[in-house]
Amino acid sequence: MIAPMTPWPYPFWIAHRGAGKLAPENTLAAFRLGAQHGYRMFECDAKLSADGTVFLLHDATLERTSSGHGVAGALPWSVLSQLDAGGWHSRAYAGEPPCSLAALAAFCLGNGHHLNIEIKPTPGTERETGEVVAREAARLWAEAAVAPLLSSFQPDALAGALARAPALPRGLLLEAWWDGWLEAARALRCSAVIAHYPMWDAARVAEVHAQGLRALSYTVNDEWPAAHLQALGTDGIITDRVDLFAPHAPR
Repeated sequence: MIAPMTPWPYPFWIAHRGAGKLAPENTLAAFRLGAQHGYRMFECDAKLSADGTVFLLHDATLERTSSGHGVAGALPWSVLSQLDAGGWHSRAYAGEPPCSLAALAAFCLGNGHHLNIEIKPTPGTERETGEVVAREAARLWAEAAVAPLLSSFQPDALAGALARAPALPRGLLLEAWWDGWLEAARALRCSAVIAHYPMWDAARVAEVHAQGLRALSYTVNDEWPAAHLQALGTDGIITDRVDLFAPHAPR
């Protein structure tokens, strides 16, 4: 039996971490640059500071993308917010601060942009992070016509999100087809499966669509896989190449 397809209000093209690699990832500067390239939906990584502020960072530690050191989740937002999150990328962005989810929400809501929030917990805080990110997203987007899509590789984080804000859509991120992934997506009441792009073929897309789920891909940076995924009938592509793919081009 084929399940009815989940309603899907989001654009097909999604800018990874704001503007991919053209600006310091997960900073407001990156989202502004992605918007300048015509993108109207963005992906970001969200985790918790030591005092419970939801902020944007991919790694568990600070060294790669900021002037800080150590585990980011061990520091309060008052310290994290003073770091340089742009100088590592290029001189043009030196001094760019880290971004809170609240600041990104103001930018997206003020400009009519959509957001995919990847819940990226500090190891050991999966459930708590899912709960707090979902609670904050529900609060920040309470008056919005379209809610953000919450996603995670961690089922425990999605379980926390489901428990705290069940009305928000969820997507299960996959880097492999592990045993029980479809059952997990169903149990977590997901709207989408977001997989590493080489994993998709016609049979997998059909399997996901038959469950009423949307099929999305990360991170697609070349034309040939993008064309292949569009031909398969997938529902969204996350890309770094905001300078290559025109987000308003016909699919």
